[in-house]
Amino acid sequence: MQKLIALILTLFLAGCAFPGVYKINVQQGNIVTNEELAALTEGMPRSQVRAVMGTPLMLNPVDTSREYYVYTFQRAGGDIEEQRIIVYYDDDRFSRYEAQLLEETPAY
Repeated sequence: MQKLIALILTLFLAGCAFPGVYKINVQQGNIVTNEELAALTEGMPRSQVRAVMGTPLMLNPVDTSREYYVYTFQRAGGDIEEQRIIVYYDDDRFSRYEAQLLEETPAY
C-alpha cells in the first residue's frame, strides 16, 4: 500500500513540475521595410530590385513577371502574423508592387 501511495505521489509531483513545452519565436522570409519599397522606381532592372529588397522567397516558374516577398512571424506558438509583397515586372523591368505590410516588423 505504501509503494502505491509513493508511486501516485511521485507521478503527481512529476506532473506539476512540467508545466508545458517551451515555445520559441519563429520568423521566416524577407523583412522588407517602407524605405526599401520607397527606393523602388519604375524601370529598374530585376537585379537592382533584388539588390534593394533581397532574394524573393517564392518564384513562379510559369509566370516570371511576378516575385513574392513573404515574411511570417509567430511569437511563442501564438498567432502567425504575415506580410506579403508582390513585385511586378514588365520585360524584366520593375513596373509596380502590391504590399500588405505589418504595422511593426517584430524581428528579433
